[in-house]
Amino acid sequence: MAYQHKNQAMGEWVVHSLLFQLANIGSEVIRALKWRAKNREQIANNAFERSLELFDLTIADKKNLGRLKEICRAREAWADFFTGNNEYNSTAEQWEKYFLAFNYVANNKV
Repeated sequence: MAYQHKNQAMGEWVVHSLLFQLANIGSEVIRALKWRAKNREQIANNAFERSLELFDLTIADKKNLGRLKEICRAREAWADFFTGNNEYNSTAEQWEKYFLAFNYVANNKV
């Protein structure tokens, strides 16, 4: 598999906290949403793919086993929203709100 986050895939990802990981996933999610809103589908799809890659690296991180259900469910719901039938009836605003919370805490170390 050709990773876009090569250094992260080579082991750097696991040294970071779950909070840091989710904040970075959120950055890609928000990029995907913003580019889609601007009708730049290819750029949005690239950000979406990067978000899935970071989700997968987070899921593979053994220290996150206790939160695996939530992480996997978030990945599933995000993929459903962005490329599926949106069976969970989520909105772009909900995704932004969910991930901005991690970003806020990670940046302010509350």
